[in-house]
Amino acid sequence: MIAAALALLAASAALPTSLPVDAATLAKLPAASATLTAHGQTHACTGVWLTDLAVAAGLPAGEALRGPALTTIIVAEAADGYRVAFSLAELDPKLGNHKVLVANACDGKALSAADGPLRLVVPGEVRAARSVRQIRALRVVALP
Repeated sequence: MIAAALALLAASAALPTSLPVDAATLAKLPAASATLTAHGQTHACTGVWLTDLAVAAGLPAGEALRGPALTTIIVAEAADGYRVAFSLAELDPKLGNHKVLVANACDGKALSAADGPLRLVVPGEVRAARSVRQIRALRVVALP
């Protein structure tokens, strides 16, 4: 199980302020799986799609994702300060349809302290540079 809760935080008052991403929250969302290939090893990971977390937080999706919302990004921050970004448009199934898994287990086991409690898995990317481990926050930023 996930030892600590994370928050999906908004940098704009027009966006949702927070969403705890703990075991209870993840259990309410549809389960998903993806394959992670990093450092020459392949792992079968499970969790929830980042898009489902964003929609659960009230971020726009589908036909509602237009205008200023197209400049909204989610920044994933790791415990060591490493950060990567994804736009809502690239994640949305009706636009970019780029899948990103928020994983809490790989190969049938909870993530180790070195990788978890959560990590991102970005299937299809040639390099695993955005498959961030030890996620501590997912911040929503609305670009001006």
